[in-house]
Amino acid sequence: MQTKLYLIALITLVITISSCGSEDKKAVTDNSPAVAVKVNTVSEQSGGTFLSASGKIEAVNSANISTRMMGYVDKIYVQVGDKVNKGQQLISINNTDLSAKLAQVNASITEATAAFANAEKDYKRYTALFNENSASQKELDDITANYNMAKARLEGAKQMKNEVNAQFSYSNIRAPFNGVVTNKFIKVGDMANPGMPLLEVESPGDFQVLAMIPESEILQIKDDSEVLVLIKTPNESVQGKVVEVSTSAKNTGGQYMVKVMLDKSEYNLLSGMYATVQFPTVKKKNTNKVLIPLDAVVHNGQLAGVYTVSESNTALLRWLRLGRTYGDSVEVLSGLSAEEDYIISAEGKLFNGAKISIQ
Repeated sequence: MQTKLYLIALITLVITISSCGSEDKKAVTDNSPAVAVKVNTVSEQSGGTFLSASGKIEAVNSANISTRMMGYVDKIYVQVGDKVNKGQQLISINNTDLSAKLAQVNASITEATAAFANAEKDYKRYTALFNENSASQKELDDITANYNMAKARLEGAKQMKNEVNAQFSYSNIRAPFNGVVTNKFIKVGDMANPGMPLLEVESPGDFQVLAMIPESEILQIKDDSEVLVLIKTPNESVQGKVVEVSTSAKNTGGQYMVKVMLDKSEYNLLSGMYATVQFPTVKKKNTNKVLIPLDAVVHNGQLAGVYTVSESNTALLRWLRLGRTYGDSVEVLSGLSAEEDYIISAEGKLFNGAKISIQ
């Protein structure tokens, strides 16, 4: 009898533990709300109608101001953002040595002028005496040679003064055209060296994009082609025109430079903005591509992927191998196939296995 009671108690204990285990399992069941998402279906799109290349916007008139002389910066008359006129002084560099050299040159000119005046008098006097047969040919030749040397020394002193005056133009840096100061690379008291950029000046209004095109595509780019330029920051597009196509990639790592002039735009464009240029190309056969929006791509270091929809209606991260960018879309080389669903936007944070609700 006691054995039966013991067995009954043991069975009851096992059942109780099992029921508790079941309750624990129920407690860890994921009851988090589903994330509302929007999905799209992969479809093959015909490509090859245009070629995309990245570049930067820059002003047509842009110059880095530098000097040919070495010296300390005495004063900077402008700040970044200031408008300047052509010929306006921007920077003055210490020119004490030039001033001393100019004083020496002026003294040399004074000396050479006096010597030339004396030689000229002797030349005229001996010429008259020679004509009256009162001076020999040898005396006239000597006086003539002395006169020509005095004249040459005076001319040399004057040209030296022109050289010094030219050097003064490099100590007083002036604006080469009307524009705006966009950058300053030096401050008062710094040593300016020949060729070192001091200021950057741009003439706003006219902008261009410099894009690099690979060797395999450069022959499809034609002069005067109308192109579409997608500007990243304002997220707008501007029409442009190909004005220059480089014919050499010797110094550009196998990439050919193409210059695109932008049309006048109402958008506030700034130098340095990133842009994507879409060049029209000849459509080729069998060029269907799998394209997805750039906004749907998830990045993790060097990896790129997209969230797909699993059979259990959860998010599943799929890693992709991407190709070229076409405007706001990117080509998928592998990882996705046609007719698959992928998530383009979500109202919450997605992760592998997250429950989703398709809107």
